[in-house]
Amino acid sequence: MSHPPDWTPGPDETLEPFAQGRLWLLQQKRGYRFSLDAVLLGALATLRSGERVIDLGTGCGIVVLWLACRFRDCSFTGVELQPALARLAEQNARLNGLADRVQIVQADMRGVAQHFPTAAFEVVVSNPPYRPLKAGRLNPDTEKAIARHELAGSLGTVAHAAAYLLPHGGRLYLIYPAWRLVSLCGILRTHGLEPKTLRFIHSRATAPASLIWLEARKHSREALQILPPLTIYDECGQYTSEAQACFDL
Repeated sequence: MSHPPDWTPGPDETLEPFAQGRLWLLQQKRGYRFSLDAVLLGALATLRSGERVIDLGTGCGIVVLWLACRFRDCSFTGVELQPALARLAEQNARLNGLADRVQIVQADMRGVAQHFPTAAFEVVVSNPPYRPLKAGRLNPDTEKAIARHELAGSLGTVAHAAAYLLPHGGRLYLIYPAWRLVSLCGILRTHGLEPKTLRFIHSRATAPASLIWLEARKHSREALQILPPLTIYDECGQYTSEAQACFDL
């Protein structure tokens, strides 16, 4: 879809193109709005034909919608705790003509067992809150606070849910701050999720890694592959060709 959909946003919403109009996304003018982290998560994950994919903490739906554009023979479910964001995600699926393959469930990921049977998905993706409760000032905006701090779920919550939702050999894809890599690997392994592929993400080639992209597999053997790093901006402050490719189908 390259032209604007026939959809009028509400007075507190924006409707904007993403990836040169391949998607059109409703978001709130104030409150939580997706960032580059979510784009990278949706761009770097690899799916196989017919796989069932669930996004824990889907927000406005950007990750599952971008994946649905990239992989047209897979099915997708987004789980979102906050009703307003779940409503936006559902609307985004409809206005982009993806509602037949993208289901949005307004639910708490801490209670996934109430909504799905065990081993119901081959792939789990998540862009979880980065900051522990005691790290930094809580945002006064509730949506932003829940999205950024571990108020309604921690990395352990995501790992526990993923371990329940995945079959043996199922895959979990995450974006997470580089400084929490040690904690990330420890928590995943506690839940039977073995880190298998790791990629460091740098804002610039000379900057330390700020993010990591990680693939873990349920009940897999130890064998970690570290991919070449991904650099977002070149020396002129423009997207590198590799970063720009994350916005292309």
